[in-house]
Amino acid sequence: MGDGRWRRVLSGVWRSVAVWAVSTVTMLVLAGALPDFRLQAEGGDSATTIAVTAAFGAGAFGLLSSLVWPLLVRLLLLVPALVLGLLVFFLNGSLLLVALDLNPSGRGEVAPETAVVVAAVMSAVASATGGALAVRDDDAYRRRLYRLADRRRRRTDGHPDPTAPGTVFVQLDGVGHDVLEAAVDKGLMPGVAQWLGRGPAGPATHRLTPWRTDWSSQTGASQLGILHGTNHDIPAFRWYEKDSREVMVCNRPSSAAELQRRAVERTGDGGLLTLDGASRGNLFSGGADQLALVLSVAARRGKENRSRAGYFAYFSDPANAVRTAMSFVADVFREIGQSVRARMRQQRPRVKRGGLYPFIRAFATVVERDVVVAAVIGDMLAGRAAIYADLVAYDEVAHHSGPAGRDAEKVLERLDRSLALITKVAEHAPRAYRVVVLSDHGQSPGETFLARYGLTLASLVRAGCGLPVPRRAERTHSGAEARAAVRAALRMAVEEGGEQHRPSRDSEPVVLASGNLGLVSFPDVPHRMTKEEIDRRYPALLSTLANHPGVGFVLVRSEEHDGVVLGAHGAQVPVADLDDDHPGPLADFGPGAAEAVRRTHGFPHAADIMVNSWYDPADGEVLAFEEQIGSHGGLGGAQGRAFLLSPVAFSAPVADDGELVGAEHVHRVLRRWLREGSGPQIPLPARRGDHGAA
Repeated sequence: MGDGRWRRVLSGVWRSVAVWAVSTVTMLVLAGALPDFRLQAEGGDSATTIAVTAAFGAGAFGLLSSLVWPLLVRLLLLVPALVLGLLVFFLNGSLLLVALDLNPSGRGEVAPETAVVVAAVMSAVASATGGALAVRDDDAYRRRLYRLADRRRRRTDGHPDPTAPGTVFVQLDGVGHDVLEAAVDKGLMPGVAQWLGRGPAGPATHRLTPWRTDWSSQTGASQLGILHGTNHDIPAFRWYEKDSREVMVCNRPSSAAELQRRAVERTGDGGLLTLDGASRGNLFSGGADQLALVLSVAARRGKENRSRAGYFAYFSDPANAVRTAMSFVADVFREIGQSVRARMRQQRPRVKRGGLYPFIRAFATVVERDVVVAAVIGDMLAGRAAIYADLVAYDEVAHHSGPAGRDAEKVLERLDRSLALITKVAEHAPRAYRVVVLSDHGQSPGETFLARYGLTLASLVRAGCGLPVPRRAERTHSGAEARAAVRAALRMAVEEGGEQHRPSRDSEPVVLASGNLGLVSFPDVPHRMTKEEIDRRYPALLSTLANHPGVGFVLVRSEEHDGVVLGAHGAQVPVADLDDDHPGPLADFGPGAAEAVRRTHGFPHAADIMVNSWYDPADGEVLAFEEQIGSHGGLGGAQGRAFLLSPVAFSAPVADDGELVGAEHVHRVLRRWLREGSGPQIPLPARRGDHGAA
């Protein structure tokens, strides 16, 4: 054995001994502090005997954690993910009880409830000690990463040439272009600032490009277009389809699977990640073979559902499990404190943040973030060619705290640290990686339609139809991705309620909300109704909607003009006549609004009536039809202005005088970059528009 090998062995032994010694001291301190935990006989023992008992217990606990814990987690993958998170503490405590029972002196004793606390503290301390020692020893850290990478590569066949660079796409859900710029200027995201050449050292390595979303400015439409090349016939986050008599919801697993199927059928192409790709934390797979927390496969049962494998990869380390569980609890209390503070200050606008919301938020900001980032790191160490991951933390917090609030800024700081970690690991990966960061949409601030006017869009529609309006308004709950991810992790059906999922075919209108975009459908009419038909049935409805101060414009089909946009004071402009020079009721919504509305008008499943809320261009506020004070889904403000942060090594996304418009355009740019990196990553013929400025 050479000198280098001996040094590595001795270094590993030294670190193990150091962790064991720290764990022994931790156990001694806890035994002295906790009344139900002792390391000596009832009659007392010498200090040496107590120390030996502690050393044996710490060693046995560490060994059991290393050998038994991965097997337990693999068995417990049959348990819903969040339940597994709650079991972490109890399983760790059980291992400590077993470790003390193995002590030949028989002196170790601890109450079961105290064992949970002791085991959690010891795991956290051991993890921190081992991590600190590894970081101080760069060679050891690099060897550990390469060993892990070698193990992963041995399990994976068919990888392309690892000398070609791979690409990591990280989606910061809901982070608008202007929000990112402001965060960099405030010093909240120093890592991103460094990439843009605004840090203390080095030239810019990345360029920042804004891109304009489609009318449906939400993750379902944007991510389907980015990953699968088309978001045709996605009019909103939720909509009613008359042919199937079903409400489609982008974050329902069954709907996501169907939308992905339709996209693949339309394009004839599996997606952006079809060759050696990994999809992590997304609504859709992108054609990837490696999946974790992907909603479109969450409804599957059996071996074909590999989406939950990411939980095993992360929770197989007990220190990871304990750290994430503790951070989860801390974030729950953090949200409760922030919510109470907002109520005491009578902050406006404000929405309810009680019930299960603190747990949903903690899942998005802690559990999903940790698991997704760990999965991306594993993919990089395994040398996969294309990785796409979605981090939903900012979007979830901004919906309830506001897109520019301090709560949301704290999340941006943590996301910057996650990007820094991914970049650091890339230095130790078996191939070079280029990291692309992008968003799917932004968020526009503003109070809810209900808070401003005391009624919901559904109540306004019923009033315009001459139907009775319920005294108590039924709120439309937030449809953010985190809520569906939690339900999928718990193996609960992600439904909107039986009635809304499949409305009955009577004359009652179906009114659905997607941020500040509302959709009205009449299920008893099998086709998309025209303005003339609606006027004959409900003479006051369209004028009631178009003239309401909380409504910006209304889109409806027309027998005379094919489609018309209605505005206040009788404004009526045919869709075919709309453009940026003659926007009509769309004047406040900025460039591109006319084309976005015209495109959606051509969708087969566009609603009978499409309603976009009022928008104030002076302060960028919209009125959400859902219970959100930071919303997206329609036209108006920052929600439609996303970003693409790409390495300068790639060709420019668009020409200097060009504009990046629509998720499908973004898809074509990403495909081009994959081809530039290592030849054709997607083994299908290129479609028109895949090259050049895309």
